[in-house]
Amino acid sequence: MRRRGLLIALEGIDGAGKSTLHRGLAAALRAEGLSVRRRREPTDRKIGALAQAASVDDPWTGAVYFTVDRHRARADLERDLGRYDVVLTDRSFYSTLAYQGSALSPGDRRRLERLELAATVRPDRVILLDLPARVAVARLGARTSARGPLERRRTLERVARSYRTLARSGAWVVLDATRPADELRREALARLGVPRRTPARRSTRARTRAPR
Repeated sequence: MRRRGLLIALEGIDGAGKSTLHRGLAAALRAEGLSVRRRREPTDRKIGALAQAASVDDPWTGAVYFTVDRHRARADLERDLGRYDVVLTDRSFYSTLAYQGSALSPGDRRRLERLELAATVRPDRVILLDLPARVAVARLGARTSARGPLERRRTLERVARSYRTLARSGAWVVLDATRPADELRREALARLGVPRRTPARRSTRARTRAPR
């Protein structure tokens, strides 16, 4: 594969504001003259639902479901990386390491990480929206009836700790997700350091492609 683009992943517990930043950062990068492809995990909702349900009592099986979904989507991801300046994904394999991996033994976590690295593409840059679990639960409260099986405070506290550990070991961009969305978008754009394209270099495809 002739790779052109950067793969940037947005991570954080449920309720952290990833979807909002996903939209806003994509628009900001396009305004800088870059072609951007937005992606979201899981790509297959049926597999995602199976993974969520299994993860409550069997985190390894839940992790495998997510990994299968990721592996199935790898060819499309690599194609997008060959065509766009930036591929911006809402979640990556780090979500599986944080959610399911944090419920596994140290040995199984290492096995899971090796499996993930074999199944998909490692992000070039990762942004962590760091949010206290109690704030996330309050944000999710308005949709209690639709809350997923992993959207419980104790689970989110464990996952948030795991994300912070991953961020320290991986030199991620960590943002305080209690701040307003506009501030988060501006700081993310500044700290990512993605090279801006001049108007002369900007491709026709980047100018005319409808936002996704």
